[in-house]
Amino acid sequence: MSTESQPARARPTSLADIFFSFTVLALQGFGGVVAIVQREMVERKRWLTNEEFVEDWAVAQIMPGPNVINLCLMIGNRYFGLPGALMALAGLLMIPLIIVLLMAAVYVQFAQHPGVAGALRGMSAVTSGLIFATGLKLVPALRNHPLTRRLALLFSALCFVCVALLKLPLVYVLLGLGAISWALVFRKLK
Repeated sequence: MSTESQPARARPTSLADIFFSFTVLALQGFGGVVAIVQREMVERKRWLTNEEFVEDWAVAQIMPGPNVINLCLMIGNRYFGLPGALMALAGLLMIPLIIVLLMAAVYVQFAQHPGVAGALRGMSAVTSGLIFATGLKLVPALRNHPLTRRLALLFSALCFVCVALLKLPLVYVLLGLGAISWALVFRKLK
């Protein structure tokens, strides 16, 4: 396919666009933003394809530090180099940091109130649902993965059973299943 027939890829128009896009993204996330990042960067902004998102998210997860911070640095760097990475990071952290500091001051006063505890439980349920829905949206991106879609879904189910039902420590489950899946992919790519 020639490059002329492919539509021009959407990209941020400026450093301010990167800053405000990541600020908006950060203000939407409570407890985990993978669902929001995928929707904003892939579906809404079209700065990444689903496949690029899966690949970048995988790299962000194996790097030290918070996944979404790693991802925002990669996206900012991809379009504007170091200044883009720093603006994405500033957008992701500045306003939420101010909000968290203000909320912490308020939380100290009302932490024991039953309504506050209930609201926090409700937010965690919604966050779990968003992460699950994002996982389902990303299943088609496994089409070209060497592990195969069926095997990747099997590993996901095994992880859920081990952690949620058998109450095994997540770190051991991820190390075990990760090592097995890595070995399978390595063998297939060899």
